Amino acid sequence: MSVRRVALLTAGGFAPCLSSAVGGLIERYTEIAPEIEIIAYQHGYHGLLRGDKVVVDAEARAKAGVLHRFGGSPIGNSRVKLTNAKDCVKRGLVQEGQDPLHVAAEQLKADGVDVLHTIGGDDTNTTAADLAAYLHENGYELTVVGLPKTIDNDVVPIKQSLGAWTAAEEAAGFAANIVGEHRSGPRMLIVHEVMGRHCGWLTAAAAAEYRKWLDRQEWVPSLGLTRERWDVHAVFVPELALDIDAEAARLRTIMDEQGNVTIFLSEGAGMHEIVAQVEASGETVERDPFGHVKLDTINPGQWFAKQFAEKLGAEKVMVQKSGYYSRAAAANAEDLRLIKSMTDLAVECALRGESGVIGHDEEDGDRLKAIAFPRIAGGKAFDVSQPWFVAMLEDLGQSAVPASTS
Repeated sequence: MSVRRVALLTAGGFAPCLSSAVGGLIERYTEIAPEIEIIAYQHGYHGLLRGDKVVVDAEARAKAGVLHRFGGSPIGNSRVKLTNAKDCVKRGLVQEGQDPLHVAAEQLKADGVDVLHTIGGDDTNTTAADLAAYLHENGYELTVVGLPKTIDNDVVPIKQSLGAWTAAEEAAGFAANIVGEHRSGPRMLIVHEVMGRHCGWLTAAAAAEYRKWLDRQEWVPSLGLTRERWDVHAVFVPELALDIDAEAARLRTIMDEQGNVTIFLSEGAGMHEIVAQVEASGETVERDPFGHVKLDTINPGQWFAKQFAEKLGAEKVMVQKSGYYSRAAAANAEDLRLIKSMTDLAVECALRGESGVIGHDEEDGDRLKAIAFPRIAGGKAFDVSQPWFVAMLEDLGQSAVPASTS
């Protein structure tokens, strides 16, 4: 396959890998195929529909390594679903009666793009698959190679999504300061709300990282500086059943003994119950263009804090969210190594015309490869039977009964 021009785009929510992934792709193309032109659509599919793009020039190629030092995305993100014409019309991205897939396809053809690299989660990459299928049906062959970005680590069948390790580490660092508030008043309840719509991996990993930090500290029990007070006392994730009364009784004992309780809460834990309660009251739950509940509008952390505060007899309650602190961070060393391996393979696949999403395939012995788009899906559940997680819950004295999937 002859590749003359490559396009990049980042889409969906931020994760600590976007800037580095863009830099890694530019570096690899410059190393092995410097004659190939590279463009980048601004703000993902938003820019593609509007034809808003930048050319990766000589300066950008020479300084691509700088992008590894930053979080966020230099080329911008947005949440645009090309099969949601109504939303695209509402946002002024297409005209009434236009098919966004057709508009995007015509833009790619006009720009002479041979390869499109999409860096995003399952929505971003399945949208790319829709676009590639549309182009194929209309006689325009486009190689689409995606990279899996999500701090939730919930893309099927990919073992580890880019940015998730860093997000867990950053959330743990955020928690270290927030948990320090536990002595700001007697009978203090702290709820650390962590991103994770369907998957509790990030919450669990953040709690595990935070407890590793606790392991490295020294304590002064005689003055009240104890690990027990600084510890996590409950980890709530969507994959675990939650008996609020039973947990409240357990946590009430901790509150009575040491004067504070800290909960690490996945924002998706109890989401269905919260939505049902809101809708039963006659209110409307807001959703994004992909149909996902806008979690920031239902405030899971506040809902849970209200449920537990009275049962624990808390005199002071604090809810803090680490998501925006974590998701725009620069990639850590572990993620940088993963990004390097994935961007290198992404370029190799692009040059041989092989479409798919790059990742370690859990259904093929964790082999790193281009996974066919039809196999990509979101909402992969966190495996709560993993030994490290089970051991952590046992140490906390918390029940580990899986949630019903019925």
